[in-house]
Amino acid sequence: MLVDSHCHLDFPQFGEDLDGVLSRAAEAGVGAMLTISTSIGRFPGVLEVARRSPVLYASVGVHPHEAGAEPDVTTNDLLMRARDPKVIGIGETGLDYFYEHSPREAQIAGFRRHIAAARETGLPLIVHTRDADEDTVAILAEETGKGAFPFLIHCFSSSGWLAKECLALGGYISVSGIVTFKKAEALRETIAEVPLDRILVETDAPYLAPVPYRGKTNEPAFVAYTAAAVAQLKSVDEDAVARQTTDNFFRLFSKASRPQ
Repeated sequence: MLVDSHCHLDFPQFGEDLDGVLSRAAEAGVGAMLTISTSIGRFPGVLEVARRSPVLYASVGVHPHEAGAEPDVTTNDLLMRARDPKVIGIGETGLDYFYEHSPREAQIAGFRRHIAAARETGLPLIVHTRDADEDTVAILAEETGKGAFPFLIHCFSSSGWLAKECLALGGYISVSGIVTFKKAEALRETIAEVPLDRILVETDAPYLAPVPYRGKTNEPAFVAYTAAAVAQLKSVDEDAVARQTTDNFFRLFSKASRPQ
């Protein structure tokens, strides 16, 4: 069994074929999927999708791109929505200094509010970070000093330094299809050094389809290709990666019910 720890099944790319997406995921051995909130405005749709199947779960959060558009979302707003049985994570949140679709100050303030929600609920914080390694680590370290909270870096594509710092803080690393890209040798070197018991796999669907589907619409079934790439990097068989990354997911996202 595999788990797609991060996808966006409420996005319009899946609106006409969600049943087909779920069927293909099952055929590929994907036994659970976490569909991710990017804004409070979109959250009802995320939750509606998660309620379509017992193997689907949701998060609640505001993507850093949307932090400027939803600056008034409070920690309490997140806590209230996190009470739903389907909501098993907080985010995605974090910092994106590559696009900077929202002011940095709004991103940082939102990031801290999400951390407070993760700390209070015990639900994992789902962190997006791009071109913001130093600020991301500084905030995670400072906030951890106020009280521990579980977290992962989703769609990891950054430096070995960021991986080491986040692992030292107790975080997990989620690997996407980027690890299969031809020019991602530096990322592969970093992931090769991350302990397997701290790795999750994801698609970030509909984005970042792995080789051999690069350029196509990504979907949860394709997480198998990412897991296969991790197996090659770790010199273990694909079943071992499937078992371990699934164990890691349900250890971290402990509110989710593991299929029997």
